[in-house]
Amino acid sequence: MNSQMIRIATATILLLWLGSALQAGSIWAKRGATVATPYTDDVARRIGDVLTIKITEGSKVDNKAKRDLQKQTTQSSDFDGQLGIGHILPRMPGFTMDAQSDNSLKSKADFKDERTFTDQVTVVVVDILPNGNLVVTGTRDREIAGDIQTIEVSGIVRPSDVAYDNTVRSQQVANFRIVTKNSGVSAPYTKPGWLGQIVNIIWPW
Repeated sequence: MNSQMIRIATATILLLWLGSALQAGSIWAKRGATVATPYTDDVARRIGDVLTIKITEGSKVDNKAKRDLQKQTTQSSDFDGQLGIGHILPRMPGFTMDAQSDNSLKSKADFKDERTFTDQVTVVVVDILPNGNLVVTGTRDREIAGDIQTIEVSGIVRPSDVAYDNTVRSQQVANFRIVTKNSGVSAPYTKPGWLGQIVNIIWPW
């Protein structure tokens, strides 16, 4: 075997060895179920996905009621003292009677209530309705200097209302329900004590 054949055999063995040592993956390898494609977004679509509800709720109530009732009655009676016909019965002293009554009622009531609530709560998709709408629910707790605030949010979200940044406004959430609970150091100062509650029950006005 000449030197040229030896070099060819050596090169072939070397290439085969390098090929077995390298474990390069194909660019067309199958994508894992948990790996997102470069062209997908993060909008919630499945159970377990999360989205953020932007809460901007405001309520304003202005009720006014006014009543003005008045009743006035005047009655007059005059008797000349004559009884019967033809002066058969004796004459009695005559008299004149006047009566007058007044009854009036005036009332006025004015009730105003204005509240604003702004926050953001991230919720979890817990169910998907047959039409594709997402049932979401979520809770957020905050504790600052002994004051604890708990916000509970739930509702139904239409996928087309979810923005590109995976957020939705609270006005677009059907059956939207929000509950806030406050506890901690300042809670006793935001409601009347037990004695005040008893007085309000016995004497509500």
